Amino acid sequence: MAQILQRKSNQWSCYLREEWITSVYALIAPGLNEGSSSLGIPSLLHRNFVRGGRNLVPGAEASRSGSNGGNIAGDLDSKITTATRGYQYHAFRKYSSLYCKLGTFSRVGDLSSNHFLADLASAPTVHGVDIKKSFYNVFNSRRRNFMSMDHELNVLKDDVKTGSEIFVKNKKAMEELLLDLQQKVEKVRLGGGVKAVERHKSRKKYLPRERIDYLLDPGSPFLELSQLAGHELYTDDLPSGGIVTGIGSVHGRLCMFVANDPTVKGGTYYPITVKKHLRAQEIASQCNLPCIYLVDSGGANLPRQAEVFPDRDHFGRIFYNQARMSEEGIPQIALVLGSCTAGGAYVPAMADESVIVKGNGTIFLAGPPLVKAATGEEVSAEDLGGAALHCKISGVSDHFATDELHALAIGRKIVKNIHFAGITNRSSPSNVMSEESRDPLYSPDELHGIVPADARISYDIRSVIARIVDGSEFDEFKKLYGSTLVTGFARIMGQPVGIVGNNGILFTESALKGAHFIQLCAQRHIPLIFLQNITGFMVGSRSEASGIAKAGAKMVMAVACAKVPKITIVVGGSHGAGNYGMCGRAYSPNFLFMWPNARISVMGGAQAAGVLAQVERDKRRRDKTEDSFVPSYSLMGVLLVT
Repeated sequence: MAQILQRKSNQWSCYLREEWITSVYALIAPGLNEGSSSLGIPSLLHRNFVRGGRNLVPGAEASRSGSNGGNIAGDLDSKITTATRGYQYHAFRKYSSLYCKLGTFSRVGDLSSNHFLADLASAPTVHGVDIKKSFYNVFNSRRRNFMSMDHELNVLKDDVKTGSEIFVKNKKAMEELLLDLQQKVEKVRLGGGVKAVERHKSRKKYLPRERIDYLLDPGSPFLELSQLAGHELYTDDLPSGGIVTGIGSVHGRLCMFVANDPTVKGGTYYPITVKKHLRAQEIASQCNLPCIYLVDSGGANLPRQAEVFPDRDHFGRIFYNQARMSEEGIPQIALVLGSCTAGGAYVPAMADESVIVKGNGTIFLAGPPLVKAATGEEVSAEDLGGAALHCKISGVSDHFATDELHALAIGRKIVKNIHFAGITNRSSPSNVMSEESRDPLYSPDELHGIVPADARISYDIRSVIARIVDGSEFDEFKKLYGSTLVTGFARIMGQPVGIVGNNGILFTESALKGAHFIQLCAQRHIPLIFLQNITGFMVGSRSEASGIAKAGAKMVMAVACAKVPKITIVVGGSHGAGNYGMCGRAYSPNFLFMWPNARISVMGGAQAAGVLAQVERDKRRRDKTEDSFVPSYSLMGVLLVT
């Protein structure tokens, strides 16, 4: 094989040398003196190295056998020397010597060597022939022909006889195997059986593959993985291992899908289910694919808990992988479309963003039966861990969906926000992807009438946002939770931004919401815009008991550590620690702007006056108490001494 390759290489090298000589002859021949019968240069050249483009000169065959290019050039010089001593010979010899300088080049790319180009650039016009220009025209044409031949040499030659008996036999055997595989795949796609599917659909729920289809870009393919996992592995039938995994495109972004199949054993995790889930996460981590979890699971399969719970690659590894991928910047998105019990509750709780469906979606560590057995409390699934609870009170879920289709639409929107942030690599984020700028639906001139003349009157910051963002489009984050702080994604002049705006005093929930959103933007490399109109954090015994100080500290830390561009605009008051939590000057915003009505202080004027008045009243009361107490105390002391 090595000898064959060497012979081929020599043939290619020889072919290039022949093309070079033919090109030089094509340049010089028009300038040669054909009137001298004693010279006979053209006929000599044509006879020796033009005819057929192959039978060149004595020594050409030696060149094909591996000798260098000097053989051809030497023989050529010898014949020319014998034929003529005239000017044309010297011109031809000078510019044919360019070939000699190339030596044994074997690639077209070698013709770009500096020495060769320098000599070619110095070539004058000989008898009306522009050597440089003519050479490029002739040789480039021949080079294209050579490259075409080079391409053809790479094409595999196959002599399989498709009509032979062995070919037909092999084809028949393979088609039988493919038919068997197709039948098995079609069977597992039926899920847990007709009754389980009907019961599932009666709850206005879609099957796992239908859910994935709604999320995918229209017409885009879906690469399902491990379809036959669990096939004939257990005595119980476990189609696809009770979980559907695969890769598909959402808004042009490839994502890893992990969808529980509640029609198969209630979506509980068998050992093969855990293994398949972990394999999907491994692929997502290696390929930097955002993970979309379609959660509808009863958690671990209790009869097999010893096989799914305690070991390294058991159930707990799922949450470990989620945490590590999130830390590496690989988005984790969860859509709670059904029950999410026990360990399964950590999938949405640990996701970067989660959606929960009203009525069907629930998240709890223990369901109503177990709660009753453990505590005696009787509570419904919706009250224990429904959408309203987790979106308004606990903050476990970020988005409230009225039904499954609404949840899937929100899921697509989340992926779009991730995609426009330009996330392509965990270590070096790409440039933020911009779009064409659009005007807001509401005129920015109306901002003058939005802001109250009296600073004590509050207003909805969304009215300001609607007049500054492209198309007045705003994807709000945690809309129902911590409502005194408005957070969400938008675009300004085509650039993606995260907006944090005040809608009142900051409570514990508001501060936690703000910290979460700021960290999310920092992770996705999205610039932040703060719209300050804040009187501070809420005070009082209930606020202190709820951990307002710790929650506020988390928000302040998130602002300080966010390594993204930050712009602060004071659109009203900016008082107390609220100034810190909303990226005041001490937190190094790239720019800080103030509207004409803006005010910055430790506290508002009215509050400061009230506090100072209260301090003065307390002081007078304290002085009066001390004045009435000291004389009697002294008298008592005198009596005791006596």
